[in-house]
Amino acid sequence: MTDTAAERNRSIVDSALEAGVRINAITDKAAAGLSETVTPQGLLAVCDPVDVPLETALRGTPRLVAVLHGVTDPGNAGTVVRVADATGADAVIFAGDTVDPHNGKCVRASTGSVFHLPIARARDAAEVFEACRTAGLALVAADGYATDDLDTADQRGDLAHPTAWVFGSEAHGLPDTVIADLDTSLKVPIYGAAESLNLATAAAVCLYASAKALRRKD
Repeated sequence: MTDTAAERNRSIVDSALEAGVRINAITDKAAAGLSETVTPQGLLAVCDPVDVPLETALRGTPRLVAVLHGVTDPGNAGTVVRVADATGADAVIFAGDTVDPHNGKCVRASTGSVFHLPIARARDAAEVFEACRTAGLALVAADGYATDDLDTADQRGDLAHPTAWVFGSEAHGLPDTVIADLDTSLKVPIYGAAESLNLATAAAVCLYASAKALRRKD
C-alpha cells in the first residue's frame, strides 16, 4: 500500500497486521502500474484463488444455483455473481469458455461477492449439467425466445423447486444445442416496448423470482 492509502485506511492496516499479513510500502507510481484501474486506491493484495471444485460447490442440498455458459464479459459475470449472492443462491458455476472469475473487472463488479459464495469452473458444460442434475437441480435456460415465461412458471409452482438457472452470453444467448439439453426454458415477460433485457438484469429477475418462490414454499 501507498503511504496515503495507509493513513486513509488505518483500520485495514491494523486488521492486516493482527492477521499476520505482510505489508509492503509502495510508491504511487508502483500502485498505478500494479492496478488495472485508472485511479488506483493505493491498496493491493495477493490472494488465493476463490474457485472450488464443482463437487464442492454443489455439495449438500443446493436449491438455487446460477450457471454462466460462455459468458465472456467480465462486468456481466461479476454482476451476476453479485446478484446470486444477494438472492441467497448456493453457488455460481462458470461453464464452458467463460471469463475467468478472477478477472479484475469481474471481481470489482461482484463488489466482494466472489468471496461470499462458492464459485466453480468447468470447461466441459455437459459435466456441469450432469453434476447439477445429480444434486437434484432442475436445469432451466433463460431464453428470450422461450414459449413459457416466469409468470406462468410461478403460477404452476415450478419455481418453488431446486433450480439451476443457465444464462448465456449477452451477444448470442444460449446455443440451441444447449437449450435442448436442459430441462426447460423460460423468458422474462416484457410488458413495454423494450426489445430485451441485458444479461445481468435478466439474471436478477430470474434469480429473485426463484428465491421468492422457494421462500414462499418454506
